[in-house]
Amino acid sequence: MASQYWLVKCEPHECSFDELKTREKRTGFWRGIRNYQARNFIRDQMAKGDLAFFYHSNCDEPGVAGIVEIIAAGYPDPSQFDKSDRYHDVKSKPEDPRWSSFDVKWKKRFQSFVSLADLKANTKLAEMKVVQKGQRLSIQPVTASEWKQVCQMGGVEA
Repeated sequence: MASQYWLVKCEPHECSFDELKTREKRTGFWRGIRNYQARNFIRDQMAKGDLAFFYHSNCDEPGVAGIVEIIAAGYPDPSQFDKSDRYHDVKSKPEDPRWSSFDVKWKKRFQSFVSLADLKANTKLAEMKVVQKGQRLSIQPVTASEWKQVCQMGGVEA
């Protein structure tokens, strides 16, 4: 059992859940997180072995497509140092990096995509961060009870 659960948002045009499955070793890394609260979650709380919902955001139908496993977390995001990268941060230094990254591995596809509308309609998920008005963090903690409920909605075992 994972020690902590997460919801990680990704825009499908950047990398979809299905695309992640086709990659070598079914892995990918998150880069470009430029929010301090999300960075702190990655750096201070996220750990290898944690599980996360892979959430498609900024698309026609946002929602949870499946589950990924965190396979590495809390290391400096290399894009912050790359001057040619759109996520370059001129104020970040290798000896004192500002931004953190993490790696995921494709784990399980939901039998049914769980849309944001579905999440909002479920009264048991009223406190879940992703359904809160104005909650835009790309990395969000998920409680054990929220995890079980969303897995059930997606047709997979928690």
